Amino acid sequence: MLGPHSEAPVSILRFLGLGGGVEPGATREGSASVRRIAARLDRLAPEQARYLAAFAYVLARVAYADLRVEASEEAEMERLARELGALSDEEAKLAVEIARCEAGELGGTSNYVVTRELRRLSTRAQRVQVLECLYAVAAADGLISAEETGEIAQIAEELGFTRAENNAVRSGWRAHLSELRDLPRSS
Repeated sequence: MLGPHSEAPVSILRFLGLGGGVEPGATREGSASVRRIAARLDRLAPEQARYLAAFAYVLARVAYADLRVEASEEAEMERLARELGALSDEEAKLAVEIARCEAGELGGTSNYVVTRELRRLSTRAQRVQVLECLYAVAAADGLISAEETGEIAQIAEELGFTRAENNAVRSGWRAHLSELRDLPRSS
């Protein structure tokens, strides 16, 4: 469990085994960003901890797409981590905090590498659930910005979804899409 003397933080990329020169200090042992999150979730099976760490990271990617993470987005990420990961409040807060910091600091190539690993660790049904969660995080502040929409589209592609599949999920969030909000609705 989590405690004041938990091991030193590590990076998601190294924990996932995807360091290969992408991230300073990363090794083939796993993504340090994911390992940092997953190490704090030590009560979980290693594969489950890695999945949840990568999941939290991609949620943070969307929240940070517009270069700021709103309190409502962070709260939604914590709720999703708690519910889908069966985490305690403390574990969910920690996983989201670390993922948010990592996504904000690393970005770029790390984004693709972590998302590719999430794809590897997940089933098709889990990836569909992740896509829904991405829209839920983006909509948490009431509006899905164009930047968030673009980031979700990129993540969806990295997770193996077609544009049509992403658009089908996206259509359920129409009322929150900034680019569609002021368009007249058909009767």
